[in-house]
Amino acid sequence: MKAEEEKEKEIHLEVKQEERSNLEEALDRNNGWSTAYRSWRLLLSVVCIGLALYILYTAAFGGMPAWQHRAVFTSIALFLCFSFVPYKKGRSKLHPLFDGLPLVLSGALVLFTYFSYPDITFRSGSVITIDKVIGTVMMGLIVEGVRRTIGIAMAVLTLFFIVYVFIGPWFPGLAGHPGYSYDRLIDTMFISTNGIFSDPIYIASTVLILFLLFASILLRTGAGQFFIDFAFSLTGRIRGGPALASVLSSGMMGTVTGNGVANATMTGPFTIPLMRTVGYSKNFSGGVEAVASQGGQIMPPIMGAAAFIMAEYTGIPFIQIAGYALIPAVLYFFTASVMIYLQARKQGLEGMPRHKLPRFGEVVLKRGYLMLPLILIVALMIQGYSPMRAGMWAIISLLAISLLRKETRLSVLKMLGAIEKGIQNSIATVMACAGAGIITGAVIMTGLGTRFSRLAIDLSGGELLPMLLLIMVASIILGMGMPTVSAYVILATVAVGGLIELGVSVISAHLFVFYFGIFSGITPPVAITSYITAGIAGGGPMQTSFYSLRIGIAGFLLPYMFIYNPTILLEGSVPAVILGVTTSTIGLVSFACFLQGHAVTAASIWQRILFLLSAILLVTFDPLTDALGVAIFISVCLMQWYKRRSQSIAHLEERGEASGKS
Repeated sequence: MKAEEEKEKEIHLEVKQEERSNLEEALDRNNGWSTAYRSWRLLLSVVCIGLALYILYTAAFGGMPAWQHRAVFTSIALFLCFSFVPYKKGRSKLHPLFDGLPLVLSGALVLFTYFSYPDITFRSGSVITIDKVIGTVMMGLIVEGVRRTIGIAMAVLTLFFIVYVFIGPWFPGLAGHPGYSYDRLIDTMFISTNGIFSDPIYIASTVLILFLLFASILLRTGAGQFFIDFAFSLTGRIRGGPALASVLSSGMMGTVTGNGVANATMTGPFTIPLMRTVGYSKNFSGGVEAVASQGGQIMPPIMGAAAFIMAEYTGIPFIQIAGYALIPAVLYFFTASVMIYLQARKQGLEGMPRHKLPRFGEVVLKRGYLMLPLILIVALMIQGYSPMRAGMWAIISLLAISLLRKETRLSVLKMLGAIEKGIQNSIATVMACAGAGIITGAVIMTGLGTRFSRLAIDLSGGELLPMLLLIMVASIILGMGMPTVSAYVILATVAVGGLIELGVSVISAHLFVFYFGIFSGITPPVAITSYITAGIAGGGPMQTSFYSLRIGIAGFLLPYMFIYNPTILLEGSVPAVILGVTTSTIGLVSFACFLQGHAVTAASIWQRILFLLSAILLVTFDPLTDALGVAIFISVCLMQWYKRRSQSIAHLEERGEASGKS
């Protein structure tokens, strides 16, 4: 009986292992691959591992000059994109024309971008025919690479902005511009570092790829299992425990991956079935996982790719941005947990039995040391190290620490496979950054960013709240079907300036568009992360996305709090920050009670209205509205507590009378 119980425990706590790398597949003689195909896949592994080693070398000792480094990196990324991602989903092998031609062209780009430097930089302002040909090929390949990895919407948007450079005279009003020559387009997009090779590609080719390598290696050591076990050991027994564990584990996973879809696919197959076992519906379970996974992009210390680009745009050190983002991220996950807990109370759900849960002490002792490299990243950046150098030392320390125990120790093959997997995982992000670079270059060339900000100010009448609502809608629309990094880069270029003109601080303005770009992933009708978790849970995509929207509603209130209550971004004195964070937390809890219609007990209609009023009053940081908002919240909770207590006493008296008569 005990053995069966242990077996049941293992089944519940076993996390799906990461798929084998291309290198491990290529060296497997039992998969039926031909010698030629095996050799080709081994060559791709060598390219991936070679690129990773070059990036590590660059972090330690420096690399090629800026234009050459970015151009060669982008060309290699294109080569790998067309090698690993076929032109049509569902195909397992490359097409000789639709994949073969882009492969040859991207290979030629690698050679041209390497050997043409530094001569090509001297031709800035006076491009020649070869520059036009190569530049056109690169832009065309980037559009196709974006289509394969991100989707048709992003590819069409990228292509539109290339064409927009020429057709500006046909656009009316503020959208119009004089139009530019093809030479000017190639000069901006290809020869300068203001287009394809602008800040997004710079960040992708230096900082971002190092952290993706770090994440890949960390997950190969079994950190994913640690995140799951740690979360369940803390929250598993609480009412609604598996859902709370999903929030905690996905938030921890997000500090490493910075990718909502990746989080959902790694943790969802484990957490969603366990949520179902304690009584949550398919759609609610999928919604919880989507909210938790998408929120990983806002959780320090690593966050998502866009946060590194934000540091470059704003000139604020990344560790400082992570500090600004810490309290809002905690508030986001806390509010999601409150929503989950209230749902469990409404349904009368319980936690999981103790024997099915891991022990906290054993979890920490077994794999807790794997978190030391994360602590090292924070410590190094606080000491003034660049994110690039901090990422390099984190990878080195992780490889050393993983040797301490047999279950985390990586063989040479697994280590190389993890490195290769990290490069493969970066391809989609690099394509998004390249596409975003084209869009940014076109916006700067045509002056669209300045005119958009002017238009938004005019439409809002110079008032802040209407301006925020306009940018929120634009952020959500742009984020639909588009990675966060692309949505953020576009909005930071065209919308942030307008907010700053109206007196919003730089960090508040950038975080505002950053948050809404992220949460488009759980916003209907194109909620990508919600659709992924709906598939895992077996629920309806649209129903799941509406549950995601409801559970993650804090993600839509917090950006307004950045603006009206900057204390949650640690702006102000220590007492002001403590007070501001406290009132914001109460406001978010009050809003959760309004949405769920439940606090201490079920809320009546007028009590829900009072909860909503309390939440609205607590959005801004003002002594009068804060005092009133807190008073309303406490009063309603006390009324509910008194009502439940009276009902309990009455119930006990009835039972006493019944037993006395019997």
